[in-house]
Amino acid sequence: MLGPFMKSPLKATLRGVTNDLTDPTVDLLKSTALPVMKKFGIDGEGFDIKVVKRGMAPGGGGEVVFTCPVRKTVRPVQLTDPGKIKRIRGVAYSVRVSPQMGNRIVESARGILNQFLPDIYIYTDHMKGANSGKSPGFGLTLVAETLNGCFLSAEMSSMPQGQGDPILPEDLGRNCAKLLLEEIYRGGCVDSSNQSLALLLMTLGQQDVSKVLLGPLSPYTIEFLRHIRDFFQIMFKIEVQKPLEDERKGGDKVLMTCVGVGYSNISKTLK
Repeated sequence: MLGPFMKSPLKATLRGVTNDLTDPTVDLLKSTALPVMKKFGIDGEGFDIKVVKRGMAPGGGGEVVFTCPVRKTVRPVQLTDPGKIKRIRGVAYSVRVSPQMGNRIVESARGILNQFLPDIYIYTDHMKGANSGKSPGFGLTLVAETLNGCFLSAEMSSMPQGQGDPILPEDLGRNCAKLLLEEIYRGGCVDSSNQSLALLLMTLGQQDVSKVLLGPLSPYTIEFLRHIRDFFQIMFKIEVQKPLEDERKGGDKVLMTCVGVGYSNISKTLK
């Protein structure tokens, strides 16, 4: 979040674990967090996350290059209509295991998702040698894109080597597909993993009204709202929107509204 408010464009090389069970993976950040930031005006040619090496837990050994342009301000947004799902994309990755693992994951995930949507493309990413990190593992990241350009995601990774019971790639693919369907049911213009990012960008926006429709707030987001209140003295207006029975738009939604603090990048040189 510091990247857009620096004096000059950022290029950072990050090393360590790129995919694990607890934190959002690099694939999830690239496919969902970057589009959220672009809606707030943080975009440009140099805005990207590139995976050079994959590193599974616990050994790591991954490498990611993050490039971000600088911005003077964050623009307010009105994201209130996510639209219907038009396509699903994904990546099944594997390192230091058989390349067939990725194909088995894709086949099982498609077995569930093809019942609902024909436009599904999940590609496999098998890294070898020096680019495969220090630990074996595999996983899947799925992203559903709506007609209005919103992204809802789900992901799963295998257990770290030597920890817990191993999982079959077929089970991982099916479970991840079900998680994506659950995320689609929750709905909203921003998925669960990026709710706090959207709320922070709304807070930092210009002194104008921003509105974002979210699914049910996650426990992390609820705690994050308390941090925003303590740091910025910003309170959100929260309206629960219950869909009508015949609309079939999933679970209850929450419309978040606030006026930004008008934060601006004081270190960016004027031209």
